[in-house]
Amino acid sequence: MSCTFFFFKVRILSKKTPEQITKNMKAVKNKGSKIEVMLMKELWSRGLRYRKNVNSICGKPDIVFKGKKVAVFCDSEFWHGYNWEERKHDFKSHQEFWIPKIERNIERDKEVNSELEAEGWVVLRFWGNDIKKHLTECADKIEQAVRENE
Repeated sequence: MSCTFFFFKVRILSKKTPEQITKNMKAVKNKGSKIEVMLMKELWSRGLRYRKNVNSICGKPDIVFKGKKVAVFCDSEFWHGYNWEERKHDFKSHQEFWIPKIERNIERDKEVNSELEAEGWVVLRFWGNDIKKHLTECADKIEQAVRENE
C-alpha cells in the first residue's frame, strides 16, 4: 500500500504547475540559441561577416548579409513545426493552443520567405538538428549564396 501511495505522490509532484510552465516558456531564447551560435562561429571562422537579428528586415533573420541580400534563419524543430503532420499529434495537453500557434508560425515563415524573395533576397532556412549534425554543409550553402551574390 505504501509503495502505491509513494508512486502516486511522485507523479503528482512531477507534474508542472501553470506557473512553472510559464516560467519555463519565458526562459526560451529567441536569439543567441546554441544552433545560431554554432553556425555564426563557423561562418566567422571562414571570414564571412554578417549582422545578427536585423529588425529592419522582414522576419528579423538570425544572420544577415545585408549587402549581398542573403537572409539566414535557424529554425528549431518545435517552434517551426518540423515534420508537422506527424508531430502535431504528439501534443497531449493544450492542443487548442499549441496546434494553431505552431501552424501560424509555419504560415508566417512562408509569408516571410515570399516577401523577402520578392524584394530580391536569398532566403536560407536550416533546421536545428541539421545545423548540429551537418554544420559544415550548412555553412557551405551560406558561403555559396554569399559568393554568388557578390
